[in-house]
Amino acid sequence: MSFIRLENVTKSYTRVEHRITPLESVDVEVAQGEFFVLLGPSGSGKTTLLNLLAGIDRPDQGTVEVAGRDIGRMKSSELSSWRADHVGYVFQQYHLIPVLSAYENVELPLHLFPLTAKERHERVSLALVAVNLEDRHDHYPRQLSGGQQQRVAIARAIVADPPLIVADEPTGDLDKDSARSTMELLARFHTERGKTLVMVTHDEHSAAYGSRIVHLDKGRFLERDLSAPTAS
Repeated sequence: MSFIRLENVTKSYTRVEHRITPLESVDVEVAQGEFFVLLGPSGSGKTTLLNLLAGIDRPDQGTVEVAGRDIGRMKSSELSSWRADHVGYVFQQYHLIPVLSAYENVELPLHLFPLTAKERHERVSLALVAVNLEDRHDHYPRQLSGGQQQRVAIARAIVADPPLIVADEPTGDLDKDSARSTMELLARFHTERGKTLVMVTHDEHSAAYGSRIVHLDKGRFLERDLSAPTAS
């Protein structure tokens, strides 16, 4: 059963009087509970596609369907509510708010829901335990390593228990050990919680954690055969 369906999707931007079309007539489906990886170079359209799935951007044409809803045709107010309920976003550069503690950064999305302070506390505590950062809850981003900041960002993405987690180059700014730890954490959420996870990356090692790998370059999809050997 398809959880995500893109049909004939085109997205263009204008930059310095030039029209750039990173995605043109794209078709792809992602099953519910799949760990779907988009592998490709910078400028190949990976982040554009991710932003369409997350409801951050809209297609110029075509259908972007997630969980049975055509999100490209939603009104802005409806889309904001839908995004809060359905999508957790993990960014490469973390996007943590410097003046907020780890606890407060993770708690932030929950203010969009009608929850009591006690309910928010319970959810934040569970999310921080899940990423092994319960002992850093009162630390500010500047007091955390890059790997720890990314784990806070992951906790923030999962705290509302969304069915879809999207990750944009989540290991791009991390050292080798922190990158491995981050990928093991994302893989665990996928397997243990049955989340649908869509990740974009240019790193082969990170891509190898996926259950399905598709190479995206200039809007073209090439499926990776996971049974075939890859370079180490």
